[in-house]
Amino acid sequence: MPDSPATPSRIAIITGAGTGIGAACAAALAPDCSRLVLLGRRLEKLDEVAADLRSAHPGLVVDTRSVDVTDVDAVEAFGAWGATELGVVDVLVNNAGSPQPKGAQTLQEIADAWESTFRANALSVVLMTEALKPILARPGGRIVTIGSFAAQMGTGSPAYASAKGAIEVYTITLMRELGEAGITANVVAPGYTQGTELLTGRITPERHERLLAGNASRRPGSPEEIASAVAYLASPLAGYINGQVLTANGGAYLPG
Repeated sequence: MPDSPATPSRIAIITGAGTGIGAACAAALAPDCSRLVLLGRRLEKLDEVAADLRSAHPGLVVDTRSVDVTDVDAVEAFGAWGATELGVVDVLVNNAGSPQPKGAQTLQEIADAWESTFRANALSVVLMTEALKPILARPGGRIVTIGSFAAQMGTGSPAYASAKGAIEVYTITLMRELGEAGITANVVAPGYTQGTELLTGRITPERHERLLAGNASRRPGSPEEIASAVAYLASPLAGYINGQVLTANGGAYLPG
């Protein structure tokens, strides 16, 4: 039997919610939630998103909090706030991340680039999930993490692709640990998506054409399209989908 339909009392937390896919996820989840908690480093961006959401959904409570999700103390403090202020969380969307720094040449520079990339894209997911695990709804809790098609295709920067691959494995461990409690954990792996800060200034016209050539739809995706996949996996109706990677990439493939 599927879980019961969504109720307006659901609470969702979204990391990296100030722009791009994170902001789109907040908008997609808003109709089925009574409260959203938007996390990011830039409070002004979060407040802009929150104002739009409150205007579009009267009665919706939207909290904004500046949290560095790679910082153990900051995440631990947020987890304590969540336990006291929220009590129960229905949805956690792990969206925050950043690209691999460019220009690493020496072995030390390469090590530093890989470490910072893993902290931003893998450890951040682990910290947030572990901090909030005790207050996820049982049954009905949903963990949805933003991955990348780079993890399956081995494209892009190696540290970024590897970090995104690591969270796919972590998601499987969450499935095995939490599935019996009625909590699901899944990954949405976007392909080439425009309108995100991750790719701003990093896509040359040549790379744009190359990405489209390896895409059956011959177009980039949008944050809203990725968010729609997140919203489904976060919904009560997705209770039998667990430990999966949903690729939203327009039919991307490796050119021969």
